[in-house]
Amino acid sequence: MKGVSIGRVLMPVLLLAAACVQAEEHADGAGDVVTSDRIGMGLAADIAEEAVAACTRRGYAVTAVVVDPSGDPQVMMRATHAPRFTRQIATDKARAVILAGIDSGTFRANREDIRMEMNHVDGILVLDGAVAIESAGSTIGALGISGAPGGDKDAECAREALEVFFDRLQLR
Repeated sequence: MKGVSIGRVLMPVLLLAAACVQAEEHADGAGDVVTSDRIGMGLAADIAEEAVAACTRRGYAVTAVVVDPSGDPQVMMRATHAPRFTRQIATDKARAVILAGIDSGTFRANREDIRMEMNHVDGILVLDGAVAIESAGSTIGALGISGAPGGDKDAECAREALEVFFDRLQLR
């Protein structure tokens, strides 16, 4: 290695080692810039519309709300005769899914010990009737429904709507 300085050989090795250490430090995904999977507006609107239609076919006037992974409402569809309060209830059920990472009915059943306290958290209702919207293993949103005569019926409509769009949710 005549005529080549140690610095020229050692510098790339040191830079590579430093990059590996930095990558290890940020292996938890908490780097300077973090990306997340989210549901697109078109699919969110289609799911909400199908959820209302599924409940309408059963004779229920409901509101369906799709929230994003932060719990912010993205789309709301309300049947013509759905009571106005169903908007807030559907939204707060969907937010419970985002909080817990599981369907709201499962959350309710698993955490009956804190359900009443959780229902006092602003923006959360631990009631049946909301399901996670998942794509390729990531929760990209949640669908909450309110207005059927029972949260179990809201959840049935939600699951039926998601089944219709199974292929679009698995595109990744």
